[in-house]
Amino acid sequence: MALVHWEPIREIDSLHREMNRLLDDVFIPVARRNNNGFSYGPAVELEETENALELRLEIPGMNADDLDIQVTASSVSISGERRTETKTEQKGVFQTEFRYGKFQRVIPLPMRINNREVTANYMDGILRLTLPKAEDELNKVVKVNLS
Repeated sequence: MALVHWEPIREIDSLHREMNRLLDDVFIPVARRNNNGFSYGPAVELEETENALELRLEIPGMNADDLDIQVTASSVSISGERRTETKTEQKGVFQTEFRYGKFQRVIPLPMRINNREVTANYMDGILRLTLPKAEDELNKVVKVNLS
């Protein structure tokens, strides 16, 4: 029987890489994967106020003209493309962790909105949409019976 040198740190590192790969395949939304022509999706925050939903998307490094925003009564669809900057390196290694390419994100809304009165603002890489609630959502009253 031969003795084999065991390196536990190398085994743990290998297991860590495999678990990350497995979890990425399961939990990363399709729009954020590199298939189907899409390379990433912007991070989203959705907040409800008394009269509207406030939607914020993190989309740095883009012009407002490069974004396509479509709003229905029950969802918001945002798509665009972040183009790479051409750089030439004479020496050393070129590395980037920026995400480039096309993206599309469809956000289902928890209630109906009045999509004819949506306002948008894009500043400092944050897209802000104010989505006014539909009249029937504002006046929704539920009667509770006591037994």
